[in-house]
Amino acid sequence: MSAEGLAQAEKRMAEHGEDDLSVRAFASSYGQLEQILQTGSGGVVPEDTIEPLTDVPTPDDVDLDEAALAEALGQVAVVKLNGGLGTSMGITGPKSALPVKDGLSFLDVICRQVLALRERYGVALPLVLMDSFRTREESLEILHRYPDLEVEGLPLDFLQSAEPKLRADDLTPVDHPADPALEWCPPGHGDVYVSLQRTGILDTLLERGIRYVFLSNADNLGATCDPRIAAWIVANDVPYVAEVCERTVNDRKGGHLAVRKADGRLVLRDSAMVAPGEDHFFQDTSRHTTFHANNLWVDLRVVKALLDDAQERGEVGLGLPVIVNRKTVDPSDASSTEVIQIETAMGAAIEKIEGARALFVPRDRFRPVKTTNELLLVRSDIFELDEHSSVVSTIDHPDPYVDLDKPFKLVPAFEERFAHGVPSLKQATRFVVEGDVHFGADVVVVGDVTVDGADTPRVADGTRLQG
Repeated sequence: MSAEGLAQAEKRMAEHGEDDLSVRAFASSYGQLEQILQTGSGGVVPEDTIEPLTDVPTPDDVDLDEAALAEALGQVAVVKLNGGLGTSMGITGPKSALPVKDGLSFLDVICRQVLALRERYGVALPLVLMDSFRTREESLEILHRYPDLEVEGLPLDFLQSAEPKLRADDLTPVDHPADPALEWCPPGHGDVYVSLQRTGILDTLLERGIRYVFLSNADNLGATCDPRIAAWIVANDVPYVAEVCERTVNDRKGGHLAVRKADGRLVLRDSAMVAPGEDHFFQDTSRHTTFHANNLWVDLRVVKALLDDAQERGEVGLGLPVIVNRKTVDPSDASSTEVIQIETAMGAAIEKIEGARALFVPRDRFRPVKTTNELLLVRSDIFELDEHSSVVSTIDHPDPYVDLDKPFKLVPAFEERFAHGVPSLKQATRFVVEGDVHFGADVVVVGDVTVDGADTPRVADGTRLQG
């Protein structure tokens, strides 16, 4: 570890066309990384420094008058984090371009949700994507199918910066001649604040009377821009809101918020920030009862003030703690060079903003698709798109447990095995597939069902699988 590694990385970023602000933000994170690796500490939130988050308010007490909701929504812009490729699911392009419901992609659903809100409340409600260099072209092609989507004076997207992956042994930029594109990575979604600043979009939104941005992941179909939450924020004059949901055993490895003892501020603790030997505290759902949904509402005036103050001090960004993400340069090749990707999380900004609060929301605001198990659920008949293109449940009981075996892990293989459509899961409580199975059309799953590929390699059309 030395200044030489940083110098090489800064030079490579400049040659790649990254602007000065992005280079300086990377240099700041690089300094944090060196300190963590040299001291063997930092980057973690020990359990004895925090208290569990309790007594979280809900937005249920807001004035539901349509005019009040429209007034609040008129101060909001939607920013979707759209940098992911979904390589873990075998997707070659943007994950958000994957058909997810009724033949529509994530982005199609998002566009329709925004247009429906505009029509209902009579507001502009801008939609802007934060794209990475790998997702931009295909994503914009989808957005351009909606000619009424673009708001005059605002772009449909802005490009997240790129940074070099670093060799794990000496922190110099990695070389990968077989595919030079794999030498680069986005710096995590915490980059959204600096990216809004350096692209000028932050100032443009403020000039247009937009006070808040609603930030969420493009693959979370439950993350609609709820005007009730906007009205709650306006009524309570809250500068930053993080949505949290009830934590179950299935969420025990997801990040959560807690109260820092030192100053009473809220902090985000992800799995990578757990101190050694404290996983049992982190995963204790009776102690930490909510999880962080990564749906954020942020006052742009407050963010601008913090960014401007940092700039006056000769610094850049919000000073978010770095996440040390260890991978191989080619994620699909475990034998390729080991690298570190320096990342930050946008949710970590909660500890930087005085008066930031959490808001308890229903589970239906967290419907991510991270695996083919979740893809099967969303595509099945237990969900449908309503007249506002919101994803709603068609059942009045908990979602069934789904566990598909390795042959279904990647989307192309999943599509091949469900070539005639996914089974009906409305009456299912548990659906497990062991081994390799191909399913015919109009299959119905009832109760607790396990299909063993050794005994049943093919399920015929119209089969009723009953546990």
